[in-house]
Amino acid sequence: MNFLLVLAPILTLAVGGLVLMMLDAFQKEDGQLAMPTALLHFVAAAAALALWQRGIPAEGAALVAPWLTIDRTGLFLAAVISVGGALASLLAGGYLAEHKMDRGEYYPLLAFASSGAIMLAQSGDTLTLFLGLETMSLGVYALTGFRRSSARSIEAALKYFLLGSFAAAMLLFGVALLYAITGHTDYVGIAQSLRHSAELPNDIVARAAEEQVRLVGTRISIFAMVLILVGLAFKIGAVPFHMWTPDAYEGAPTSTTAYMSVVVKAAAFGAFMRIMLVVFGDAGSASGTAGWPAILAWIAVLTMTVGNLMALTQTSVKRMLAYSSIVHAGYILLGLLTTPREGVGTMAQASVLFYLAGYTVTNVGVFAALALAGRRGAEAVSFDDLAGYARRHPAAGFALAFFLLSLTGIPPTVGFFAKFYVVRATLDAGYTTLAIIAMLNSAVSAYYYLGVLVKMYMRDPAPGAAQAAPNRSFYIVFTILVSAALVLHMGMTPSRWLNLAIEAVTPAAAAAPAADAPAAP
Repeated sequence: MNFLLVLAPILTLAVGGLVLMMLDAFQKEDGQLAMPTALLHFVAAAAALALWQRGIPAEGAALVAPWLTIDRTGLFLAAVISVGGALASLLAGGYLAEHKMDRGEYYPLLAFASSGAIMLAQSGDTLTLFLGLETMSLGVYALTGFRRSSARSIEAALKYFLLGSFAAAMLLFGVALLYAITGHTDYVGIAQSLRHSAELPNDIVARAAEEQVRLVGTRISIFAMVLILVGLAFKIGAVPFHMWTPDAYEGAPTSTTAYMSVVVKAAAFGAFMRIMLVVFGDAGSASGTAGWPAILAWIAVLTMTVGNLMALTQTSVKRMLAYSSIVHAGYILLGLLTTPREGVGTMAQASVLFYLAGYTVTNVGVFAALALAGRRGAEAVSFDDLAGYARRHPAAGFALAFFLLSLTGIPPTVGFFAKFYVVRATLDAGYTTLAIIAMLNSAVSAYYYLGVLVKMYMRDPAPGAAQAAPNRSFYIVFTILVSAALVLHMGMTPSRWLNLAIEAVTPAAAAAPAADAPAAP
């Protein structure tokens, strides 16, 4: 029973995906699986939160260790992933039906991809890392090419699949190198072996021989670290491994774009944190001058800056949001790279989790609002399609404006506090230059976000030009309302959510017997 309890979020989605396949086989018409899929994700989120509150059964956590790390960080990410999947499912229920694509296989793929995403975020072994990564990725590849009549959608799926396979191969090669020099596949075992190899014996002859072996092992471990870093950087869409992002976001159905922009990012960052802080968390590897934080600093700067510069030149709304997603990955990287610094580790990790939670509800909301402006035959594709949209349809225009303001970082939305906590952690770690670059990039991003508002409120459509019209779907409206409520609640009570994130990353909040565990505040 303890074994099943700790795996409840993953098993709920995996078994639920099988049930959805059976329901699809026996339903008489399509379009009836969106709500069951959303409920399935909400149940998975509830299971994660129940484990958090009641306490993680130590016996169950020991049974799945080291393949899965069942701790509060993993449960926090499982809840974020499940909520993102639930909102994307509801969005799909309205968007796919409107555009005559509502086929039953969409929803089992969504459930299986979410189960893989949670496995990836909770992985404690390179085997489950790869299994979760591929389970998630294969589902997202298929969902990206779901618009089978569109050449752009098929091209996006093929490009995403080929580049994703190449990145996965690099990740696997890095994992193989680590196994070759340590003999372990679990994160803790690899870390202990790498640290042990750094200790030299006292005997002079043995010391010389050991020094040669250690030097070779160090070089291999550095090469492995770089390969793993590249593989995970691809999944989060960091520059220069972002080439797939704009094409995949533009070609995929909007519900799929919303899903991959939040769920894939949250799962990949969860795995990123575990690997870099556990496997490569020693003083040498995590050095701010010569270790992986120094590499991530350059990647973060490039990701924020290049993403913004490319977003400024876009005429397609979805491509602009794709580059916006790249920019936000750069902000989150700041929290990750400052984590090893003494005195700011807990706050930095918590800022990453808070940012992922806030970004999830905001980005699903912005794509839901974009889907609302997407009635079949009158879909908002370019900035010009939105000209005068808010004046013709005030409520729908306000929904899109609200979520864009959160992405910009305007209080009292959660977007402001997500950026604030990351920048504060960066300053506390002594990376003043990085913090200034982040704030400057945030100011630049306001230009293209507010440019959409200018189009909607202050521009008239050109004579004879296409005009976006709202999609009157209950599913989409409900998604917008839930997302907006969470964006406001997290923005109005940021310290409460930050405290939950801090509790999630505090070592004392690790697995404890369920009988004696106190309830979470």
